[in-house]
Amino acid sequence: MKKIVLLGSTGSIGTQTLEVCAEHEEELKIVGLAADKNVDLVEEQTRRWRPEAVCMYREDAAKDLALRVRDLPVRVLTGMDGLIELASLSGADIVLTAVVGMIGIRPTIAAIESGKDIALANKETLVCAGHIIMPLAREHGVRILPVDSEHSAIWQCIMGNQRSRLEKIIITASGGPFRGRTREELRQVRPQDALKHPNWNMGAKVTIDSASLVNKGLEVMEARWLFDVTLDRIEVVVQPESIVHSMVQYADGSVIAQLSHPTMKLPIQVALFYPDRREAPTKRLDFAELGAITFERPDMENFPGLGLALRAASEGGSMPTVFNAANEVLVRAFLEEKIGFTDITDGIAEAMDGHRRIDAPDVEQILAAQRETEERIRSRRK
Repeated sequence: MKKIVLLGSTGSIGTQTLEVCAEHEEELKIVGLAADKNVDLVEEQTRRWRPEAVCMYREDAAKDLALRVRDLPVRVLTGMDGLIELASLSGADIVLTAVVGMIGIRPTIAAIESGKDIALANKETLVCAGHIIMPLAREHGVRILPVDSEHSAIWQCIMGNQRSRLEKIIITASGGPFRGRTREELRQVRPQDALKHPNWNMGAKVTIDSASLVNKGLEVMEARWLFDVTLDRIEVVVQPESIVHSMVQYADGSVIAQLSHPTMKLPIQVALFYPDRREAPTKRLDFAELGAITFERPDMENFPGLGLALRAASEGGSMPTVFNAANEVLVRAFLEEKIGFTDITDGIAEAMDGHRRIDAPDVEQILAAQRETEERIRSRRK
């Protein structure tokens, strides 16, 4: 029985993780749950899974939940201290981090230091702190198991092959709902348009990032740390059908790809059961029915988010944190209809241009860079 702590249980990845656990209940046990403020859903999850502890990040939500589940033998925690305690829970085998944002960094460090394997669905942890996380995982003998569909695909393509003979990683992108539009056309789009992803059902933040290609830039930054490759050995191609989830090219020119219908439950299950594979009720590919799989180069002129991410990754240090923090604030403003779609990448570029880069920042410096970036953007929008 594998015991799981799930950080971010009410989001898209979190709820699908619980669906995977329900399909394999004889082998997977939830011992910890964490969420931000959705007390109704967390109460339902707590009564269904009977974990040892639950963390609501917001204190008022934690107090509300504690009253609702006082009939159950469950500890209710709150805040960052609660997340860290939950991530270090004695007896847990693996921590699946599906929280959104840099809030995931400290709990991930705590989980690694307590010897837990990490099923990673939180991009910001490696984007902003990969230089801290990966050496720490090696020091503690902890495995970082990717849950993101593209990184899971790369990982699966590498399994059983010589890592030293890997020549290039090819990350695929759907192109999002605005593929083919000009910059001028993009100025007119509204949040409801951007949230209509053609292939994937994701949370609002990730869906907007996919539409701007910022998400693909974050994935490039994450991949360099996960697979220990230089940026020049990572390529991005658009694959509109979202059937090829990523590929790996080897020294002899062979390319190995991972294909499946778009579903996050497959990479979640691969991470939770690694190194074994289990049956899953996912739809199987019918290649005759599919007919064709197409590829395109990404449009980095009309969608500059990817290019800005590559610049942030190349400069390194605190610059990826600035890129990420600026994007988080600006996406939130776009969803609230306070700015336009193209203002997101314009604002990211401005934040990066105004930042004095810190080389190899520690966690405190990373979080300080985040706060400074957020405050600078908010002050300029007043």
